[in-house]
Amino acid sequence: MSESASFEDLLNEFDQTHPQAQKGEPAVGDPVSGTLIAIGEEFAFVDLGAKSEGRLDLAALRDAEGQLQYAIGDTVTTHVTGKDDESGMLLLGSQHGHKYHGLDELERAYRQGLPVQGQVTGAVKGGCEVQVAGVRAFCPASQIDIRFIEDLSEFVGQRLDFRITKFEGGRRPNLVVSRRALLEEEQRIKADALRAELKEGAVLTGTVTSLKEYGAFVDLGGLEGMIHISQLAFGHIKHPKEVLQVGQQVEVSVLRLEPATEAKKRDKIALSIRALSRDPWLDAIEQFPAGTRVQGRVVRLQPFGAFVELAQGVDGLVHISELGAGRRIQHPSEVLKDGDEVTATVLGVDLERRRISLSLVENREVDPAAPVVVAAKKPAPNKPAEKSIGSFGALLQASLNKGR
Repeated sequence: MSESASFEDLLNEFDQTHPQAQKGEPAVGDPVSGTLIAIGEEFAFVDLGAKSEGRLDLAALRDAEGQLQYAIGDTVTTHVTGKDDESGMLLLGSQHGHKYHGLDELERAYRQGLPVQGQVTGAVKGGCEVQVAGVRAFCPASQIDIRFIEDLSEFVGQRLDFRITKFEGGRRPNLVVSRRALLEEEQRIKADALRAELKEGAVLTGTVTSLKEYGAFVDLGGLEGMIHISQLAFGHIKHPKEVLQVGQQVEVSVLRLEPATEAKKRDKIALSIRALSRDPWLDAIEQFPAGTRVQGRVVRLQPFGAFVELAQGVDGLVHISELGAGRRIQHPSEVLKDGDEVTATVLGVDLERRRISLSLVENREVDPAAPVVVAAKKPAPNKPAEKSIGSFGALLQASLNKGR
């Protein structure tokens, strides 16, 4: 084999084992993966291969409690957001190259779609006034954030990243900028990474973004899911604001996934907080034995009786016949109303129906050996369930079986 052929084989082998080297330096917006080689006080440095290094904000490597989740040698996946003008180092995550001076450089940033940094100097009609490299720019209200912002004055004084969406030079330059474009781009990158790991049963940490009567919306990091009000907790909740607030971090379990079928529609992600909590009915038998006097709050009235909350997620039922203390009543509302605090006697526990039978009759006699009803086992396919014939019958049946 010739020397040139041997060199070509070695080069091909290197390209196969170092695919990053073939691609050259990543461009702004490209997803990248590299090895963490140094951790400083503010930044971490990542080896991206192909003689390229990137700088990443240390905050991107911390969890919600501020603890570092990575160590030197770990693989980090992120994306390129800019390039430092002085050192030539790639900027990763949320960093951008911000040093622009004069209209020529701002026009270059506009043509190349590069982000710029500007300071919001005022809230004006329809948006915000922004100073970018000494040039006045305008950011429409709809472009200052992904979500609707009612009071734009909260941004005044902040230095934020923008993309120039309109550039007109001349004696009176006209610049229109958008922060939303950058936020949506970053959100798309996060969403793609999250989709690769998202599955039913996964436990994730997210941030509550809004509360509605029917549930709470949670940002999982690029994708948004919803916790239906019934999945917030065991027990009765009239509105999500009773247990959550906007901006709160929560741990959730993924119940269902419905990928978007159209480009403009969002993935439907059903979440639950309740699924991560212990079912209070597991302790109901020990906590509320027959004959026990308990206190609770009336949470619902029905024609057949009143439901009483004994603990979060555990209700008891006072049948209408146990309400009147000897007198006949037509509806529980004759003696009770929602919210009443009552003292009752436990008559029995039914785990299958998740009910505890109660009585408001004073000095109600209860058999301490009252049976506890548990969930019945389902019969095997094509085999009818065997009927219970009592303790004596069971002994007789066992005796007959032995004699066969």
